[in-house]
Amino acid sequence: MKSMKLLHGLAGFICGICLTAVLLITSVEAVAYWTPGYYEKEYTKYQVLNDLPAMTMEDLLIVTDEMMDYLRGDREDLHVFTTMGGEYREFFNAREIAHMEDVRDLFLGGLFIRRAALFGILLCLAFLIFTKANLLKILPKTICLGMGGVFLIAGVLGGIISTDFNKYFVIFHHIFFDNDLWILDPATDMLINIVPEPFFMDTAFRILGVFGGSVALIFGICLYLWRKPCKTAFTCGEK
Repeated sequence: MKSMKLLHGLAGFICGICLTAVLLITSVEAVAYWTPGYYEKEYTKYQVLNDLPAMTMEDLLIVTDEMMDYLRGDREDLHVFTTMGGEYREFFNAREIAHMEDVRDLFLGGLFIRRAALFGILLCLAFLIFTKANLLKILPKTICLGMGGVFLIAGVLGGIISTDFNKYFVIFHHIFFDNDLWILDPATDMLINIVPEPFFMDTAFRILGVFGGSVALIFGICLYLWRKPCKTAFTCGEK
């Protein structure tokens, strides 16, 4: 009986960790894909058109859409053509395309982790249900502990990174990339001009805001249920 309680607690704790991973990756996707007008706002804010051969904001947004489709796996390659400086030409050069292949692998890897985390949650829930665990008694506490632990670590890392974003931005690339293709030249590479460092900072803080808000909401609900113990899997807060 005691070992089963430990297994139930472990299953709930894993649910909390997996749920946090799902929320983090979904927050990245939400900012990158589900925020209307975000890229136009950032491009205008940092006047990126001034650093490009003459082109319209409309054409730049089309290029951006094609790039984001590529990162998501909805486009086979990044050979995108547009009008720049009065010439119809390819927007990205060979170095940028090679680098973006690595970025796509990273992004698709994140989506795979989310699917794996969702599968992990389903497995843990199936185990809890099969062993007749009291879900509303076990899950609120263990999810709070799992999410709280991961969010605490994320918060510490976020605080450290905020002290010197450029330094940790470079460290990030050294960790996740095994080449120097990410070191781009503004004079020849368009990508570094449309997504300058402040753009990455804005995006990182926006992702952190979405992630923090979603974690806080679910954590708050679970904390409330935890503080109002449930007698069965279907009733909560009864005296």
